[in-house]
Formats: sequence, C-alpha cells, structure tokens
Amino acid sequence: MRHQSLHFFFFLALFMFLIMPKTSYCWGFWGHKRINRIAVFTLPSEMLGFYKKHIEYITNHAVDPDKRRYAVKEEGARHFIDIDHYGKYPFDSLPELWKNAKTKYTEDTLQAYGINPWYIETMLYRLTSAFKEGNAINILRYSADLGHYVADAHVPLHTAENYNGQLTNQYGIHGLWESRIPELSGEQYDYFVGKARYIERPINEAWGFIKVSHAEVDSVLLMEEVLNSETPEDKKYSIEQKGNSSAKVYSTEYAKEYNDRLNNMAERKMRAAILAVGSFWYTAWVNAGQPDLDKIELKMSAEELKAAQKEEEKTLKKENLNFKEKGHIE
Repeated sequence: MRHQSLHFFFFLALFMFLIMPKTSYCWGFWGHKRINRIAVFTLPSEMLGFYKKHIEYITNHAVDPDKRRYAVKEEGARHFIDIDHYGKYPFDSLPELWKNAKTKYTEDTLQAYGINPWYIETMLYRLTSAFKEGNAINILRYSADLGHYVADAHVPLHTAENYNGQLTNQYGIHGLWESRIPELSGEQYDYFVGKARYIERPINEAWGFIKVSHAEVDSVLLMEEVLNSETPEDKKYSIEQKGNSSAKVYSTEYAKEYNDRLNNMAERKMRAAILAVGSFWYTAWVNAGQPDLDKIELKMSAEELKAAQKEEEKTLKKENLNFKEKGHIE
C-alpha cells in the first residue's frame, strides 16, 4: 500500500509540472522575498531609514505580481519575454523602444511573447511618480512590484520559448533552477553586493538583463540534459513532506550537482538581481528629485491598508495596457 501511495504522489506531481501555466514559474516565493529584502540594504542612507522601517512590507509583497496573475489576464506577459521568437538574431530584430516594437510586430504579438523589459520601465515611471507625490503606500507597492519584475529579468528561462524544458523533454527544469536550488542553498549565499547606483538609461539597462540572461539559456538546458543522462530516475527525484501532504521534488543531491555544474549560476544571478532592484529604486528616487523620505509617513491603519490593497486589485483587473511613447502606462 505504501508503494502505491508513493507512485500516486509521483504521478500527481508530474501531472502538476505539465499543466502549470507559464506565468507560475518565477524565482519562487522564497527567492523573490529574499531579493527584495536584501535590496533594501543597497540603498543610500537617505532612503534606508524609510525602506528598513517598511522592510516586512517590501519583503512579503514581493510576490504580489505572481498572485495577481490569476485575477489579471494581462499580468502574465509582464514576467518574461520569449526573445528567441523574434528570429536567429532577435536583439537586432526586436526594437528596444515600445513604440517601434509595436509598430513592427503589433501589440498582440508583443503581449503573446512577453513584455518584461518594457514593464520594468513602466513600473519605474510609476514609482518615480509615487516619490514625487509623497504617497507612501504607492512607494511601497510599486517598489515591491518593480523588484519582482527586475528579478524575473535575471532568470535565463524567462527569456526563451522553451521556458520549462517542454521542447527538449526537460519538464520541470524551470523550478529546479530558480526555486529548488535557491531554497536548498540560499541561506549560504554571499549577499554583500555593493551599493545601488543611478541608472542613466533604464530601458537599456532592462534590455541588458535580458541579453545576459538569454546568453545563459543554453548552459541551463545543456548541463541538466547531461546530468539527467547520467542519473538514474530513483536518484533524480525524492518525496518530501510539505505540510500535511507529500510532494515529488528534485532530490537534494541532483539539485546540488546541477548547481555545481553551473558554477553557482543561481547565486550569481540572485546577487545581480538584488543590486539591480536597489539601483532601480534609487534611480526612481533621484528622478523624483530626492524627496526627504523621513517626512513621508504611512498614514494608514492595518484595516485601511488592507482596504486600499483590495481597491488596487479591482483597478488592476480593469487595467488595459496603453503604453506611451517610451513604454509608460497612462
């Protein structure tokens, strides 16, 4: 009976791997929360006090965009860009500016294959406006969201149509790379990443993340393909207790060996994401005129904050992407 139960959980987990939509793949809740949290400590002293005061909000709401994807149909496209859809030399083919890309490929096509770099710029614009207005809740909300999208741009498989190895019989590789490995090893990562810097050309910076990440896709896929060919099935997966149920996961040994063969790529990318998130927050603050954050208070009770979040969710459900010339939403 016990063996039958194990087999049931194996097949159930495999089935869930196959049916999960693309937008369910991300750094994982642990990874996104850690990136936003550590990014706070990259900020200059003029910003650090405000962000440290609200670090729990910045941390816990790092995963809001992933939660919204079930309620907001436009949300999914904001997390990725399948750059390889645009030909053999996609970075030469796809214009970096939204207005030019939309003219060449149509907005429907861009939405279908992801808009991550353009949406990073959009969120930077919103955060800048929140700083100018001295709107504490929007500063926190947009900081948390912007951190999420910037972090997503650092994930190689967020830049490829073969986002979960489904085209190469490597189902589940996305979660292995960006969730399983960080959750197993993340506590030992080196989080001294330096100080946030001002970004002169944010859209170019966002595209730079995509270019670097896409160059790493082949390694991510190849290393797992080779390791898989050398590993018996019973050594590749294991059953772990998750609360009151059991789940099939990549074994600790398999995940660590994969990480070793990639020379700790996940750690390097997480470190880069942390510094990038802090730098985008800092850039928004500078562009807003460096307002005194000590004078910006969150004048909301817990109940009012919750009500404001519900109202924001209603707004997001109705939101219709309408980019301006530089990719900003009206």
